[in-house]
Amino acid sequence: MDVATLTDLLREAEEHHGPYEATAPEHHWSGWYAAYISARQQGRTPEEASEDAARQMEGQQGEQGGSS
Repeated sequence: MDVATLTDLLREAEEHHGPYEATAPEHHWSGWYAAYISARQQGRTPEEASEDAARQMEGQQGEQGGSS
């Protein structure tokens, strides 16, 4: 992935992370961004990638016993 593409995906992830962050349990942004960008690289739409990232974070919360 080139720098311009990654920059665009990071900006897009930032836009989509806001609504999730407003209601989500405490988490580190990097996990959500990584899941979002991975989903986008796999051809998922921005909305699907947001849902995938949220599910990923929920799974991590369970693994960590609800702490971050």
